[in-house]
Amino acid sequence: MELHDVWFVLIAVLWIGYFFLEGFDFGVGVLTKLLARDRTERRVLINTIGPVWDGNEVWLLTAGGATFAAFPEWYATLFSGFYLPLLIILVCLIIRGVAFEYRAKRPEERWQANWEHAIFWTSLIPAFLWGVAFGNIVRGVKIDKDFEYVGNFWDLLNPYALLGGLVTLSLFTFHGAVFSALKTVGDIRVRARRTALAVGLVAAVAALGFLIWTQADHGDGGSLAAMIVAVVALVGAIGAIKLGREGWSFALSGITIAAAVAMLFLTLFPNVMPSSLNADWNLTVSNASSSPYTLKIMTWCAGIATPIVLLYQSWTYWVFRKRIGTHHIADAAH
Repeated sequence: MELHDVWFVLIAVLWIGYFFLEGFDFGVGVLTKLLARDRTERRVLINTIGPVWDGNEVWLLTAGGATFAAFPEWYATLFSGFYLPLLIILVCLIIRGVAFEYRAKRPEERWQANWEHAIFWTSLIPAFLWGVAFGNIVRGVKIDKDFEYVGNFWDLLNPYALLGGLVTLSLFTFHGAVFSALKTVGDIRVRARRTALAVGLVAAVAALGFLIWTQADHGDGGSLAAMIVAVVALVGAIGAIKLGREGWSFALSGITIAAAVAMLFLTLFPNVMPSSLNADWNLTVSNASSSPYTLKIMTWCAGIATPIVLLYQSWTYWVFRKRIGTHHIADAAH
């Protein structure tokens, strides 16, 4: 296997890690309006992801940085062609981080309500737009012979990509509802289970349609295997949450996301960004990659730094592993 193939796999793993981790905290952000009934319950939900949300975003930064260094042509075409949706995502992530930090800085109800609205929308919009972006990458976009995107924003809003956005939004919300049930106690935990069950059924229908469409248009044996794993895991996650087994359900919903993202990358390879105008203009792992020397240096750096980051992040989740409930939130905490 060539180093550019290795880095394609590593970038896929980074996106899997990002969607697995950021997926549930996007879902929790959406649930601050759908699940929580008052300020105290919204505080409980926010506290479940308070210690980890910023660490989860590191996976996105790493995936973007790895793409820039390993596949500069891919990075240039992707970020120039998808400039507006990626800018919207970036602005949402900035506002979302500020909202988490500033919500409790003042006690006024209106102040906190405004930041809570911000948390909801800046969780929902990226959760949807990531699916739209990856749907377009798999489907193919208008790339010319110079590997430049020649379409416009409206070309990205096609039925396949919009369905992909609905899939990521519903899957992340389901993942977040299961995480909320896993991390809370009391009435909010019971309602999180019911919400997870309802959202899970919606996610199952949307995901099944999207994955079958993907397999029919772009799939092979490997992608078919990944699709089967994703579907079986999602059915298992819904069944487990119905039985009150939040830990199993969370693990299975994570496997669903991982298998679905893996399927998308399997349908891409050896392309990284297909052209819908001419297959000869596809960006591939070979024509979009950096030099072998650059990839070799990156491999050594990743081999040293990655285990350290994984150990630190695992330790963070272990430290903040306990459940919380409304009785843990003092009135003064608002």
